[in-house]
Amino acid sequence: MELAMAHPALKAFMCGSLSGTCSTLLFQPLDLVKTRLQTLQGNVKPGTSKVGMFSVFLHVIRTENVFGLWKGVSPSFVRCVPGVGIYFSTFYSLKQHFFQDQAPNAGQAVLLGAGARTVAGVSMLPVTVIKTRFESGRYNYVSMAGAVRSMYQTEGLRALFSGLTATLLRDAPFSGIYVMFYSQAKRALPPDGNGTVYVPLVHFGCGVVAGVLASLVTQPADVVKTHIQVSASHYSTSQAIHYIYNENGLRGFFRGAVPRSLRRTLMAAMAWTVYEQLMARMGLKS
Repeated sequence: MELAMAHPALKAFMCGSLSGTCSTLLFQPLDLVKTRLQTLQGNVKPGTSKVGMFSVFLHVIRTENVFGLWKGVSPSFVRCVPGVGIYFSTFYSLKQHFFQDQAPNAGQAVLLGAGARTVAGVSMLPVTVIKTRFESGRYNYVSMAGAVRSMYQTEGLRALFSGLTATLLRDAPFSGIYVMFYSQAKRALPPDGNGTVYVPLVHFGCGVVAGVLASLVTQPADVVKTHIQVSASHYSTSQAIHYIYNENGLRGFFRGAVPRSLRRTLMAAMAWTVYEQLMARMGLKS
């Protein structure tokens, strides 16, 4: 009864958090492999064979056991569960405020998605930094509290907010592009598809297409973000860009693109599918 009387934005937050829980646990290994690939820069010796996604998978399993693929899952949960909830509740509130009577066009959808992701990204940035460091394998943090204490004592408070610019350059365009393609793909589908058992599958398919496009466009910003947050040297965004280019050229900005595209695409598609189904069960229009 209390849930039925809850504010619509709170319901959107709960739906988003539940969808984030499922997708975070399932796709954490892809996020870890992506981070390991991106932090190989400068560590690969000349003459060694090319390091790819599957070789990193096997290396982690051999050296850290299969559960090593879920290293960093705790900060991932702390970041994604409330983060996805914040994103969807902000998205719902903005949409209800500005587009209650009409569906947003392509340009408005970009702004809507980017605005919601900016709020969520800034809110959860310290946890994002900790998650990235856990996944990199370069730090021997035992717990999140220990990671915060160590970073504060050795690098200062600013370390918890490193990579803010690169994070926003990644997340805001990703969400904006994703929401635009997702909403446009849904609108292009035949109207007789609504109300059928295939609706979740249709939503998931639209999410996959949107996720692939958004992931590829924002991949360079993700590499820069990872490099800044893993490094203890407090690189600026421009310094990180120069370093990556000098070390690996343009191809360095697309390192880890495959696991990231798979994870972001499947995670976003699942999150939106679960979110839309839960919102529909609560009688709310997503």
